[in-house]
Amino acid sequence: MHAYLLISQNSSFKTQIDDLAKKLKAKVLEFPLAKIEDVRNLNNLIRLSFDTPTLIVCPNIEKAGEEALNALLKNLEEPQENIYFALTSSSVKKVLPTILSRCQIINVHGTEYLVPSENIEKFFKMNIGERLAFIDKIKDRNQAIEFADNMVNFMHSGLHENELKYNVAGKRIVLALQTLTRLKANGNVNLQLSNFVVNY
Repeated sequence: MHAYLLISQNSSFKTQIDDLAKKLKAKVLEFPLAKIEDVRNLNNLIRLSFDTPTLIVCPNIEKAGEEALNALLKNLEEPQENIYFALTSSSVKKVLPTILSRCQIINVHGTEYLVPSENIEKFFKMNIGERLAFIDKIKDRNQAIEFADNMVNFMHSGLHENELKYNVAGKRIVLALQTLTRLKANGNVNLQLSNFVVNY
């Protein structure tokens, strides 16, 4: 993994960044990103070849403009040798789904769930009929978005160890992210949730 997203409502990430840098045997370089010009400057920097592993820290990534974040995606998808990224945010829900899907999420102070994690675990243990009955009760768009948010958070949290073991979690996270994106774009609530359950 070359990209990490650190989540905490507490603004200090120093300990976690130091631990991550130590694990990667990398030096730390802070590089704030707000506008597309910042990403262009970053691109110019990382075009140089790095002899030693370098962890580029981009704080408060949720404050960056969408244009800047879209420009950053290529770096996350095709990382240069010896380059790692650590993005920080106060909330996973404030980060673009396309960025989320390319990062390993590290919850600094516990996992963010809108509903208790044990309820999410129960959902994943249900058979397809039980899951369809469960989502059939969700009629409100905000509830549907909350549900999809929870699925993304749960899958990213690493609690779903069996799926990670069989390497299917990645595809399912993408499916949950697509569902969340479509719900936010006014997609039909029942259709999107049914599609998620059937294809999960």
